[in-house]
Amino acid sequence: MSHAQEQAMSRRLEEDMEELYENAPCGYLSTLPDGTIIRVNATFLKWTGYGRTDLLERKRFQELLPVTGRIFHDTHFGPLLLMQGFVRELAFDIMAADGTRMPILMNSVLKRDEAGEPLVIRTTLLDARGRRAYEEELRRAKQKAEKAETAVRQLADELEQRVEQRTQERDRVWKMSRDILAIATLDGRFLNCNPAFTTILGWTEDETASLSAADLVHPDHREQLANMLAILGRGNPVDRFDVPMRHKDTSYRWLSMAVMPHDDAIYIVGRDATREREQAETLRKTEEALLQAQKMEAIGKLTGGVAHDFNNILQVIAGNLELLKLEFAGNAQAGNRLQQARFAVERGAKLASQLLSFASRQPLQPVPTHLGRILREIDDLLRRALGESVEIETIVSGGLWTASVDRNQLENVILNLAINARDAMRGAGRLTIEIGNASLDEHYARTHADATPGQYVVLSMSDTGSGMSPELIEHIFEPFFTTKPEGEGTGLGLSMVYGFVKQSGGHIRVDSAPGCGTTFRLYLPRVHQMEAGIIDARREPVAGGKETILVVEDDPAVQATTVDMLAGLGYKVLRAMDAQSALSILQSGVSVDLLFTDVVMPGPLRSPELARQAGLIMPGIAVLFTSGYTRNIIVHDGRLDPGVELISKPYQRDDLARKIRHVLDSRDRAGGRDSAAVTTSALAVTPYETPYATQSTPISAPISATSPAAQSLRILAVEDNGDSLEMLCQLLLALGHAARGVANADDAIAALAQERFDVLLTDVGLPGKSGLELAREALAIHPSLRIIFCSGHGVIKEEGISALSLPKPYSLERMMDILSRVRSEPA
Repeated sequence: MSHAQEQAMSRRLEEDMEELYENAPCGYLSTLPDGTIIRVNATFLKWTGYGRTDLLERKRFQELLPVTGRIFHDTHFGPLLLMQGFVRELAFDIMAADGTRMPILMNSVLKRDEAGEPLVIRTTLLDARGRRAYEEELRRAKQKAEKAETAVRQLADELEQRVEQRTQERDRVWKMSRDILAIATLDGRFLNCNPAFTTILGWTEDETASLSAADLVHPDHREQLANMLAILGRGNPVDRFDVPMRHKDTSYRWLSMAVMPHDDAIYIVGRDATREREQAETLRKTEEALLQAQKMEAIGKLTGGVAHDFNNILQVIAGNLELLKLEFAGNAQAGNRLQQARFAVERGAKLASQLLSFASRQPLQPVPTHLGRILREIDDLLRRALGESVEIETIVSGGLWTASVDRNQLENVILNLAINARDAMRGAGRLTIEIGNASLDEHYARTHADATPGQYVVLSMSDTGSGMSPELIEHIFEPFFTTKPEGEGTGLGLSMVYGFVKQSGGHIRVDSAPGCGTTFRLYLPRVHQMEAGIIDARREPVAGGKETILVVEDDPAVQATTVDMLAGLGYKVLRAMDAQSALSILQSGVSVDLLFTDVVMPGPLRSPELARQAGLIMPGIAVLFTSGYTRNIIVHDGRLDPGVELISKPYQRDDLARKIRHVLDSRDRAGGRDSAAVTTSALAVTPYETPYATQSTPISAPISATSPAAQSLRILAVEDNGDSLEMLCQLLLALGHAARGVANADDAIAALAQERFDVLLTDVGLPGKSGLELAREALAIHPSLRIIFCSGHGVIKEEGISALSLPKPYSLERMMDILSRVRSEPA
């Protein structure tokens, strides 16, 4: 036979083999170890209705099975095939392409490569649709076989082998299962447990023989177990039963079990659901904490609006008091009454300030601080405030870390919490103040939405008072919420504490129960720095000095007043109208000890850059900023930039004297020039603390015709509050300006079309169009018009609009300062 004939014969044999494979009376499949179909014969395609391209390398064999078949394939068929290399006569239903089911009998063989790794699975599928007829024939065959003793013995041997094989299979599943498989009596006594029982619960097979489910279930769930056993006793299965079971180490594991009764026993399948339960509980707590944080954030935004409206009301009162003070200048009795009214306005402004503190809008000056020292310094103050009937115990842990806090605000927080504790104890009890170190981990942070993992210094204050319910604790930080009798509290103390802690980057926690007292824990972030030595300028005597101070102020009236104050304190004073002029003085070689500059200055050179260049020209020069209406240049996230010293306008002479002396002395302690301070006994009077940022020294004399404010401007005032509008117009008239008032943006546009104005002074929150929209339209009509925004929300800045801000409540001097800027600064 020639080579060509041999090739032809080989091809015919291959074709015959392929034809036999394709048209065999049984289905053939070849799959990869993961079930991916790589070969299938035509018989199988005809049975199922699939196209060859629908299956090859696109589907896994498991995907052709119904759900129950897939589970059996993954949990029984797969492991058995891997262990013994073959599986015979397993019954499955195949899902045809049209969704119908076809019963089959499956035989599979696992082929391995030279390294022993699974390579391919070859499967033969038999059509079992005629299985009933097959079983009937088998029965008849068995009846015939029983007539022959040899056939009976042969059949018995075969059955014994099959039983042994299936028993081995079940034993493998029993041992390999990661879920608990157990058999128990109807009253819950364990008869047999698989190795997973020991893995999950720690009890060995010998130990479980003396245990029952009642011995292991958590005491709180024994009634639930009894109810389940009663259901099983009536012959009903329990599809799901979740219960905590005791581990050998005395901890508890949550098991999710399915239980089926049969004869006098119950069969249990259970999986360890402990981690799932913990995750679900963590998620629940996190959601609750997040909702609480969102609620507090929403309330914080609301308090900003309340403070704004409250400031509008205060501005009406304060403005009229300023006008009355001008009218009654020289009348001592009227002046005293007006002063009392002004103090009332200041108290109202303090309440608004507390609201803003809750909303985290107050600028803080945090420094590395040892909280134990702060507590020692205010110990006498606390004891005087709480009285002799309250016993105070302080505990400060050794090795205490430092925290970055605003010391003055921290003292207020401690005093506030202490007074609340005294009231909760009705004036008598025990207050324990403890300071220590603590670390918050990721788990704690996940269950407390406002907490961040890290190291903290913890200030704890515990009282023996009446305590609070969980429902009450949910509201205690909300502004105006108080547990005190009507008239005995503002409801803002704890709001201020909350705002301070959040703005300091910390976390606050409250533990309390009715009749068990209350503990507040303030977690303040640790800093890896030594404590900064800061002298409280408020407690120092008023002092002057002989140093040289360069005052940079563009408002002539403010500059003149400041220069007079400093000269009266003994200082040598140089002055400059803008930053560029100040820089020229510094570059001239004149020795300057302190640069005292306004934050916002006209011209291209900003005050922070002036301060930086001053430090390069004269290393060791001290710098003090001042501002009356914006701190955004040197304040970020509510905190003064590190190393920045600021005094707010308007300031009184004593406050300025202490601040100047404090800045100079701090420079000298840091290695600057020698101090030339001299105590001025005539100025050592009782310090007066400015209660809110807009207070200023009262004017006791009429405005001079030569003063900057007397140069008349035509001003259009826009304010929707009638009282505020009337007061504002009267104030402008008193300053010698021509004023016209309207209540909304549309009337303002109409007025601008009729008359020409120098200044548009408008509130931001107007009905209809906002003050910002009005400003844009007004500038389109009169590009040279100067804009002043007047708002209770503080400083207003809008992109594309060159404007000044007049935050409410404002004083007469503040108004004069703004109008002076209108004249001096280019449009």
